[in-house]
Amino acid sequence: MKPQSSATARPAIAVSTPDATAGTAPGTTAGTTPDAAARPNGLGTLLAALGVVAFSLTFPATAWGLEGFGPWTLVAVRSVLAALIAGACLLALRVPPPARRHWAGLAVVAAGVVVGFPLLTTLALRTSTTSHAAVVVGLLPLTTALLSALRTGTRPSRTFWAAAGAGAAAVLAFTVQQSGGALTSADLYLFGALLVCAAGYTEGGRLARVMPGWQVIGWALVYCLPLSVPAAALALTHEPVAPTAHSVAGLLWVAAGSQFLGLVVWYRGMAAIGVPKASQLQLAQPLLTLVWSVLLLGEHLTPAAPLTAAAVLICIAVTQRARG
Repeated sequence: MKPQSSATARPAIAVSTPDATAGTAPGTTAGTTPDAAARPNGLGTLLAALGVVAFSLTFPATAWGLEGFGPWTLVAVRSVLAALIAGACLLALRVPPPARRHWAGLAVVAAGVVVGFPLLTTLALRTSTTSHAAVVVGLLPLTTALLSALRTGTRPSRTFWAAAGAGAAAVLAFTVQQSGGALTSADLYLFGALLVCAAGYTEGGRLARVMPGWQVIGWALVYCLPLSVPAAALALTHEPVAPTAHSVAGLLWVAAGSQFLGLVVWYRGMAAIGVPKASQLQLAQPLLTLVWSVLLLGEHLTPAAPLTAAAVLICIAVTQRARG
């Protein structure tokens, strides 16, 4: 999850050239190249699936990172490392800075995806299990779809709204039941993460119509450096640091795998097979996170966790078919 974390359907596609919308060939979508459109579906499916796997590891990696780093340190250092990777790629490919008119949109992406979602989910995972967080954040595709409908003024069908409401009700019931009848601070962090990340994805999807998707997250990361660098320095001096093999591996994964490289393969896979097929692959993300929570963290799942995740998966599948 990611921030993304961590972890959900993105309506954008990426290409390998900065000038994404110029010279679109007949039969291709704006933002794709003829070569990308002609890629075998097998390779595109593999790339998109690798992206989903990367996102599904975000919460377990965050839990590992918290073993040796404080939450503020983990989030700030994660952002700095991801920004350095993204900046190196942008510099190596000589990608020009985005136009000034896109800065406000990039700020929304940065606030939601680079800062808000990683911070709120990391704070939640101090007291919440990874499996619990995975089920709650599994609602992110629906939240993104709702905010996107409000942002674009589209009117989804009644079936869409019914499925979205059912998914939200299932997650809310699971959350209250797991929390002993009342929402905890971790639950509030997770629901807040849903909203800010959905806003970031919605705005990122709009921007990705005029620039490659990986450049959207890349520039958002780079633009956060004036804040993330001093934040990392301040956090490192105020929070205890006790690096372990697990914590360092977790930090490196959420920075390189979840925050940047996972997005690169995800967007390239989406460019090859299209948004609908890629979105169907991402429905498996919460269930994959449940598997990782057992294998990597030794968590014991309650019967309600996989059942609720499966219910949300079905609701999301219905909204995918009913959208528009």
